[in-house]
Amino acid sequence: MNGVPVLTARLLKELLMTKLLFSQNPFLLGFDRVEEMMVKLGKQAGENSYPPYNIEHDSQTDTIKIVVAVAGFGVNDLEIQLQDNQLTVRGKQQEAKEKNYLYRGIAARQFQRSFILASGVEITEAVLEKGLLIIGLRRLLPDLTTKNVPIRQVGK
Repeated sequence: MNGVPVLTARLLKELLMTKLLFSQNPFLLGFDRVEEMMVKLGKQAGENSYPPYNIEHDSQTDTIKIVVAVAGFGVNDLEIQLQDNQLTVRGKQQEAKEKNYLYRGIAARQFQRSFILASGVEITEAVLEKGLLIIGLRRLLPDLTTKNVPIRQVGK
């Protein structure tokens, strides 16, 4: 798949189970922050499956959409934050205190769902439509350049 890479909780668990440690591989230099982010996300992921989500790839535009089911949440109840390539979606509903329920089957729940994005992936939009939070992503094409590094000679 040539799409935008997104590290989900399931993929993260598989990677951590294979004990893929970047800091212990002599050919992977400077990836220690990636390993720290993966461990952090693995701890957050746990077994929580709420809210459900889909990750959709559009091969024609090479874009990705993360679609999170957030029925009952309004725009003011949701927050999207991107920090150090970690995309975090949070939802918090206010309890309706003035209502007297005869039966309450719909609870006001809080949630936090995180995804790790590859370098060069940007958020293009976030839309709340019919109970679905749709987060659009695209990969910026890297500036591929070649650089020659001069070698200094010390002492003769």
